[in-house]
Amino acid sequence: MRQIPGLKSAVVATATFLSMAAVLPAAAQEWPVKPIRFIVPYSPGGISDIAARLVGAKLTEAWGQQVIVDNRTGGNGTIGTAAVVKSPPDGYTYVIATVGDFTISQHVIKNIPYDPLTDLMPVMSMTDTPCVLAVHAASSYKTLADVLADAKKQPGKISYATPGVGAINQLLMEWMANVSGTSYSHIPYKGGAPAGAAVAAGDVPLGLLAVSSAMPHLKSGKVRMIANTAATRSPIVADVPTMRESGVADVDGTNYTLMLAPKGTPEAIIAKMNAEATKILNMADIKEKLAAGAAVSIPSTPVELAARLKRESDAFKVIVEKAKITAD
Repeated sequence: MRQIPGLKSAVVATATFLSMAAVLPAAAQEWPVKPIRFIVPYSPGGISDIAARLVGAKLTEAWGQQVIVDNRTGGNGTIGTAAVVKSPPDGYTYVIATVGDFTISQHVIKNIPYDPLTDLMPVMSMTDTPCVLAVHAASSYKTLADVLADAKKQPGKISYATPGVGAINQLLMEWMANVSGTSYSHIPYKGGAPAGAAVAAGDVPLGLLAVSSAMPHLKSGKVRMIANTAATRSPIVADVPTMRESGVADVDGTNYTLMLAPKGTPEAIIAKMNAEATKILNMADIKEKLAAGAAVSIPSTPVELAARLKRESDAFKVIVEKAKITAD
């Protein structure tokens, strides 16, 4: 039987993590003995904030210590994240944010004050929200193939909306463009809601949107979703084909949330946080509340998240350089 590359090391790493979680040092068993802070580097109301508050409330019940959600906005997410990087690595401060802050920001923001892959320790992935290519309900584009055919006839002429420059939405659209040999005109908006509204109003022909931004307009009958950017179909929009199914190979990305801790945080404490938060994210009531926000729970081990972040950071770096994307 052929050995799958990397399988043995992945199994060993996961087994090590699980054994660590099962037999914790005394210090980790006593932790937490004071309030825990979840820093969310965005305004309240987004999926990262929702995930932080849902998990935080359950952790407060389980451990008897208050979990405080601290929204620190600004700097394209760097202000809140930098505060976590500078915090004591004692297991009482975490950042909960979306993936782009750790796989894209360092490639598009000049002089970012930390390295998101080395100055923070992965704890877990938490929730996943698929991204979709959306069009106005009256659009002549019925499939991704229709879009690609038209784009090849008029390179760079078809515009698309996203929540902003350097957002994962733009990177996924540029990824599709690179793979398919097409090009488009990017129109950045100040957030997912206005980008979705622009597509619904017919102001822009395409939108690469988080499902949460497109869903209200789908329900009102003003937009259609024609492709999902993930490698596999999402239970949130199970009837929407992936870009891979539609003939565009390799594209694989979603807007997922994750938790990281300051570098040097004891691994036993990270294991304890991971185990309890995983239990919470698998609870039926939490899954139901996440689904209302167009998200699903995807708890992972720290090892799995670290590998995913490295892989996606490398892929997005290439896309940023090809498209010459900068957030400044």
